[in-house]
Amino acid sequence: MIEFEADSDLGWCEHTPPNESVDNAGNIVPTADGALDPRAPSERRYDAPEVNRLREHLRANSGIHGLEICDPDEHERILRIFQRDGFVVVRDLLNPTQVEQWHAECDRVMRNILAHPGQGERKYCTESYRLPHRYSFGTSSVTREQLHEPAWAQMVDLPTTTPILKALFASSDYFVLGSGGDFCLPGSIEYQVLHLDYPDAHIMTQERAEHAEKLGVQLRLDDDGHLSARTQQLALIKTPPCITINFMTTDLTAENGPIRHIPGAHGFPHSPPNQNDEPEWMRLSTLVGAPAGAGVFRDSRAWHGATPNVSQEVRHMPNVEYAAPWVEAERFKKTMPSEVFESLTPYAQHLCRRVVVGPGESVVGAGVMHPLGEERERLGR
Repeated sequence: MIEFEADSDLGWCEHTPPNESVDNAGNIVPTADGALDPRAPSERRYDAPEVNRLREHLRANSGIHGLEICDPDEHERILRIFQRDGFVVVRDLLNPTQVEQWHAECDRVMRNILAHPGQGERKYCTESYRLPHRYSFGTSSVTREQLHEPAWAQMVDLPTTTPILKALFASSDYFVLGSGGDFCLPGSIEYQVLHLDYPDAHIMTQERAEHAEKLGVQLRLDDDGHLSARTQQLALIKTPPCITINFMTTDLTAENGPIRHIPGAHGFPHSPPNQNDEPEWMRLSTLVGAPAGAGVFRDSRAWHGATPNVSQEVRHMPNVEYAAPWVEAERFKKTMPSEVFESLTPYAQHLCRRVVVGPGESVVGAGVMHPLGEERERLGR
């Protein structure tokens, strides 16, 4: 376990009301009903009675019972769990030095985002249309990515992750789509609404069918010579358009905002429940026990969301996003500077071929961060 000094100077702004949201200009606006957490404590204070009760409830109940955590070389087991659940946790993807370095880089970028004060006595400017104390490394960036940051770019091709990705995609010709992740400050007392990152159009192209066959789907035909309905269903479930790796730079505990995942939700055709309808078991379906240096490989169609951070430490969870070989080129944005691209391994360059800018071009807004949408638009001009 890697020890980090508690970030006692960050978070727990009691002047920021629960469920408060701001628009792109920073004006306080009503939180969308489905995103509002109706069970959040009524005040944002570490020792508030309702916060103490929530903390004890999470300590006693949060976490997936029997969560399977794999070793990096267990490729068959990783693939089986990933296809079954829509996510899989793998330990030791990062060594201690990598964890410490990326944790420090996350902290640097985080403090850049938090440099903009909030209204009145609020310590922080909340990110547009998010709940307080919770920020995205991606959407807070003018580029909406972090591929301009060497710390993120250097993680796209690791000896621990690349063999797993090749197994999950059944190919070496997948692509880097983007990078980012999120962080939550101590005192993010609300749950984030369950959501998915990458909606699937559910179109069965020839390329996608061939991808499914490589992953073990038998392409059975119906009486009309088309793929049977059952075959198409299996093929769609087993071929995620996007796989994201979220890396843990701290141990995930019941108190520090562990991500929650709903097993099997990557195959659900309907939308996730909103905060009013989400049952308690889903709110407790978290990855408690995933250690620093581990990562969760996520089918980006799977339902997931962040949980309250009622600790005294910041929880960073940076990511890298990968697209399947058949994902159309229009999905990609060129957000990686050429000098960053040139520093990568040859295989990493192969993976990043759709996101690197052309010769002599620059990435507008690279390194510029702001929590408000209007400011990001202004700064990116």
